[in-house]
Amino acid sequence: QVRLVESGGGSVQAGGSLRLSCAASGYIISGKCMGWFRQAPGKEREGVAGIEPRFGGDSTYYADSVKGRFTISQDKSANTIYLQMNSLKPEDTAMYYCAARIGGLGCSTFRWPSYSGQGTQVTVSS
Repeated sequence: QVRLVESGGGSVQAGGSLRLSCAASGYIISGKCMGWFRQAPGKEREGVAGIEPRFGGDSTYYADSVKGRFTISQDKSANTIYLQMNSLKPEDTAMYYCAARIGGLGCSTFRWPSYSGQGTQVTVSS
């Protein structure tokens, strides 16, 4: 049974930082496309960051709204992915979900069905 468990969310002031973690069980993240999505109240789910193995290393992808502020990474030995979020803005407030791609379009498109966790709430106050 695939299980993705997110942690690390919380409430911070604008300009602050948070580091989200997603621990996977029943699923090996190595060699797979993994990502972070978010959904704010009344808005559609948005792909935030993705990572996949390419050309002997890892390629990463980011939504324009978070480029330069967020960094996705993974620890294959721990079967865990991370999202380092810096310079947080109030518009980053959302529920953040870890996702493991199980088909669909390419990793960088964020348009793929996935296993997903229960999410962790991030709230940024101004």
